[in-house]
Amino acid sequence: MKYTIEIATTDFNTTRSAVEGGADRVELCAALSEGGITPSYGLIITCREAFDIPLFPIIRPRAGDFLYNDDEFEQMKRDVFHCKEKGCEGVVLGMLMKDGSIDIERTAKLVQLAQPREVTFHRAFDRCRDPFEALEQLIEIGCRRILTSGQQPTASGGVDLIAALVRQAGDRIVIMPGSGVRKENIKMIAGRTGAKEFHSSVKGQRPSEMDFIHPSFNETMVTSIDPAEVKALRNALTS
Repeated sequence: MKYTIEIATTDFNTTRSAVEGGADRVELCAALSEGGITPSYGLIITCREAFDIPLFPIIRPRAGDFLYNDDEFEQMKRDVFHCKEKGCEGVVLGMLMKDGSIDIERTAKLVQLAQPREVTFHRAFDRCRDPFEALEQLIEIGCRRILTSGQQPTASGGVDLIAALVRQAGDRIVIMPGSGVRKENIKMIAGRTGAKEFHSSVKGQRPSEMDFIHPSFNETMVTSIDPAEVKALRNALTS
């Protein structure tokens, strides 16, 4: 069976590690500790030029909720256009209304702006009030996949809802489990849900290579990805 492994990365080095580990696709983010926000233009361009892999930058102007004002929406439109212009295969985004429903009108505008690039609706979906209604709406406006943890903090805790979404979606849209997906549970999640695409950050830390660390600060670790952990995800699925 063909599975797709998407890895969330935060900088050039973690993207390189994801590629080396055999990732099928990269979700490029800044501030992954905040759930991910839009990466810099410089990072997008540098990764696009260096790596021959589907690259999906997240379009999220800030951390926090997914209710955006008009100025933030204009920023999102410009970021979508930039990613499309620079040859990214897709973007990752999500918008909600105050009542917890999908912001259909403005999400549809971003999907149209991104065409023919793909759009993944991110885990704003996990904050919506009716996931089954939202699923149909996102299919209607042309999103290609939904990243979800089944409206739970982690995908392993949301497998029942994810499975129901996979059944309802059929082949109309991809349901991609994410959040807490690791080599220890990915096969269980696949078996329980029927999902074929999976999202993971597999993030770790490595010691700083600085020779001097100021004693007043504790900046001794750097976010990293071990390519072996990316390979282990696929091995766990197919073993």
